[in-house]
Amino acid sequence: MPYSTHHRNHMSHVFVSILAGGSGTRLWPYSRRHNPKHLLPLFGGQSTLQLTVDRIRPFVPDDHIYIVTANDHVSQIKAQVPAIPEANYIVEPAPRGTAACVGLAALHMRKRDPLSIMISLHADHIIEKQEAFRGILCSAVEEAAQGHFVTLGIIPLYAETGFGYIHRGDLVERIGRNPVYQVLRFTEKPDQTKAEAFVASGEYYWNSGMFIWRAEDILSEIQRLQPDIYAHLASIDAVLGTSMEKEILAKTWGKIRKETIDIAVMEQAQDVVVIPSDIGWNDIGSWAALTSIMIANEAGNISLGNGEHLDIDTSNSLIFSSGRLVATIGLENIIVIDTDDVTLVCPMDCAQSVKQMVDKLRRVGKQHYT
Repeated sequence: MPYSTHHRNHMSHVFVSILAGGSGTRLWPYSRRHNPKHLLPLFGGQSTLQLTVDRIRPFVPDDHIYIVTANDHVSQIKAQVPAIPEANYIVEPAPRGTAACVGLAALHMRKRDPLSIMISLHADHIIEKQEAFRGILCSAVEEAAQGHFVTLGIIPLYAETGFGYIHRGDLVERIGRNPVYQVLRFTEKPDQTKAEAFVASGEYYWNSGMFIWRAEDILSEIQRLQPDIYAHLASIDAVLGTSMEKEILAKTWGKIRKETIDIAVMEQAQDVVVIPSDIGWNDIGSWAALTSIMIANEAGNISLGNGEHLDIDTSNSLIFSSGRLVATIGLENIIVIDTDDVTLVCPMDCAQSVKQMVDKLRRVGKQHYT
């Protein structure tokens, strides 16, 4: 989608923050605290972080891309995306939730450009329709420049109970092909009956967690709705770019209340709009989610990793091996994940329970496997 002159005027002020934290429990045991989901080379040797950076590159230059991550992962990320400047790494001392991360990234962008428009993305999403995605981002930037808080709502493919939903209200305007709707409310993960009603109505979208706003506006809204979180951010802002920054950040960060940006701000914010998005989106919420984006063989099996899979009468299953031969007989709709020190076997429809296993390992003192 070509950028209009008006778009180009805004584009010089556009910055992207990629949230690359998280412990990676949902693709355990391949993903671990030291090797989270977004760094795994599952997609033709590339990670979802690398794919995220590649898809945003035609939209903004490398020095407008910021990566928000934990100290433990900085060296791995630098190896994967070496073109991102050192100064564009925003390192959080400890996990405090996305409200704090988004606020910190907004401080950096506002300091660099008081007119900055911030696109907040996640490092672990797959987006197959990249041109459509960038076209929608053009419209979102246009809306954000007018002072709206913009979210991308994924047009639902089925009644998913594992996602939050966005309920749209009136049409605000159309930008190019993209309609823009007022957001009536954000709804937490529904039960099956509610999810089916949401999808049938045509008025609900999956909440992608992708947001676009002016950095100044999101900071003002954090100040209005969460003054305690903003007070800590303000003390960091006062020393940003000085020799005191690291010390004050370390001292202050742990005091910030752990909260998501959705709950802390977006569910209560004024003037939130949603752009419906058909972009081939997947947040890889489980091993089973990979089956919708990976190419299976004629028996419906997907084999991943550096190892080998040999089967007899195995169908519609996902097999990952980090090196060994995995042999399967008579399996159907089963997930087998074989790593150096852990092997996971579960039915496809229990893939969401992997997180419970990680919790159990921690409870029984085996957290070294997580």
